[in-house]
Amino acid sequence: MGDLLHDGHGRRISDLRVSVTDRCNFRCQYCMPADGLPWLDRSAVLRFEEIERLVGIFAGMGVTDVRLTGGEPLVRRDFPRLARMLANVDGVEDLSLTTNGYLLERDATALVEAGINRVNVSIDSLQRDRFFQITRRDSLPQVLRGLDELAKHPEVQPIKVNAVAIRGFTEQEAIPFAEFARSTAFQVRFIEFMPLDADHAWSADQVLSGDELRAIIHAVHPLEELPREPNSTARVFRFADGGGEIGFINPVSEPFCADCNRVRITAEGRLRTCLFSIHETDLREPLRAGASDADIEGLIRDAVWRKELKHHVGEPGFRQPPRSMSAIGG
Repeated sequence: MGDLLHDGHGRRISDLRVSVTDRCNFRCQYCMPADGLPWLDRSAVLRFEEIERLVGIFAGMGVTDVRLTGGEPLVRRDFPRLARMLANVDGVEDLSLTTNGYLLERDATALVEAGINRVNVSIDSLQRDRFFQITRRDSLPQVLRGLDELAKHPEVQPIKVNAVAIRGFTEQEAIPFAEFARSTAFQVRFIEFMPLDADHAWSADQVLSGDELRAIIHAVHPLEELPREPNSTARVFRFADGGGEIGFINPVSEPFCADCNRVRITAEGRLRTCLFSIHETDLREPLRAGASDADIEGLIRDAVWRKELKHHVGEPGFRQPPRSMSAIGG
């Protein structure tokens, strides 16, 4: 292994998020317009072998954790084959997936057999009509069946359920989700609404903070905080009576930039050093033009060295990235 990958602020980068497609079968309000977005041309999207090569280069610099995102990763044709390729990359210790769960019922067994270790499933409501209101798809029963199918595979641990916290909506979801966490093995996590919606309708007053949600839950089911793991995005609590865990990811109210260890590759092969980056580094064209692994590594090291110290959400002059979450990769 060569030198470990560090940014200019002394943070070691060990976590890579790879978007495998910008396409999605949902139209969540905090992410996409109702009629969707123009998709990338298929030729623009990285091929499996290109993703495998990039992951191998990152792994050679000490990246151990790879998370596959989208769009919706499971709409990418033959996705379990890609997962198997990446699970076999030397140096990759943890291969995880973020999904909306719609196709999990179909794919859970294939994903586990391919080598996926951990899965996050995005579910914003446990009530069918409210799920439809957010996702614009009447798919909650199918998503929950997929979650149950995945839970049949004990080697995938933990399974996390992620809900975006939006003021005026998620307050009513807090207690049902807490009871879901108490009655299942799933860890529920609330993620503050971030300015990554395609409609650019985000405003700070729509953010329901983790503190507010925690207070709603704590009043009914007392919570005890667990120690924060290094590089963790979540503050995790367990229920005081011992039943289950719940997490709060608070990028707006409590940024966790200080020990951020993550970078991202978009579906068309652009390296982003922060979720809120304005600038990106194209890795696809050098790959396709015959660049050596050493050339690509140099591009990556230069870009990561310039990684932002922190995001500026909520500060004067903050500019929302031109891409929405689906185009960046979850």
